[in-house]
Amino acid sequence: MISVVIGGGTMGAGVAHLFLAGGHEVVLVEAGADRALAARRAVEASLAKAADRGKLDAVPHELLKHLTVVERLDDVGAGASLVVEAVPEDIELKRQVLKAAANACPDAVLASNTSSLSISALAEGLPGERVLGMHFFNPVPVQQLVELVRHDGVSAEVVARVRGWAEELGKTVIEVRDAPGFATSRLGVAVGMEAIRMLEEGVASAEDIDTGMRLGYGWPMGPLRLTDLVGLDVRLAIAEHLAAELGPRFEPPALLRDKVAAGHLGRKTGQGFFTW
Repeated sequence: MISVVIGGGTMGAGVAHLFLAGGHEVVLVEAGADRALAARRAVEASLAKAADRGKLDAVPHELLKHLTVVERLDDVGAGASLVVEAVPEDIELKRQVLKAAANACPDAVLASNTSSLSISALAEGLPGERVLGMHFFNPVPVQQLVELVRHDGVSAEVVARVRGWAEELGKTVIEVRDAPGFATSRLGVAVGMEAIRMLEEGVASAEDIDTGMRLGYGWPMGPLRLTDLVGLDVRLAIAEHLAAELGPRFEPPALLRDKVAAGHLGRKTGQGFFTW
């Protein structure tokens, strides 16, 4: 099976790793020679880390023989069964990417890894029967869940096919109707925003808020550390989108806006609600 991943950042590299480990031929698309090289190195590092931890059945360099990194969708070639776009959460960018993918891969299922944007809106002007949301979680090779998002125009056969592919990769699949934030982001952001408000109000320290959720509710990671991992800028954009769609209960706290304005974006910058 040939799978195409568009975007070689954290999520895209993780999806490529997952597909390679599952026996797919993978074409990873990342614009520009430097970014394409960085994307390849990210996949290599991810596979090596998994092998070191005993979480990979194959030898990394053998899997990498099945990875091709290209700089343009036009270089993908024929035969792709699945395209997953993993570019930043910008609806116009994602639309452009999916339109180009529909032309370059005319027989492939087109999946968006968006965590909150409307799949119906992304599918406008495309062959909607083969477009759906395929929301992975970070780190992709480790997290068990895949959230499939159905819009009204998608084919039931396409949804069933993608579910089968995800389950073959060892993932647990949930299906949700296309709605703002789907199921996971909507709930996760609601808790995350409230945790930030509590910190802002001095209810408890960031460490104690997170410890309370880990030990009291069995969360593997507290909501503030999770926000650092996802990226405060990413969480802010999702919260703003949900506030516009669902109302003020998702309005981002001033503390989140201040940290993003200061460049404190979480793990990727070394500072967020915690120091990394």
